[in-house]
Amino acid sequence: MTTDTTQLKKESVDIVKVMQRRQVVIPKEIFEKLGLGIGDYLEAKLVESRIVYIPKQLIDKDQSWFWTKEWQEGERRANENIKAGRIAGPFNTAAELLKDLKS
Repeated sequence: MTTDTTQLKKESVDIVKVMQRRQVVIPKEIFEKLGLGIGDYLEAKLVESRIVYIPKQLIDKDQSWFWTKEWQEGERRANENIKAGRIAGPFNTAAELLKDLKS
């Protein structure tokens, strides 16, 4: 009986061991494919009977406003306006700006 090693390679699973202080090592191939780096954060959650890790980026509290749903919607609208050419300026004086705003 012969074994198709190509098929086995695709379906191979890395087994990791839980070490002291509940640490596990992410296999190098997975680590690199996800673009992870030392010190990166992962969300760990239980899904049915599986542990799922999701890469996360932490945001400084004073920058959190930028990532609100409302602000991001405004950013999308602004980008659409820029792409469509719906922009004004630059203005050389405040008077020019005010004139444009009133028109």
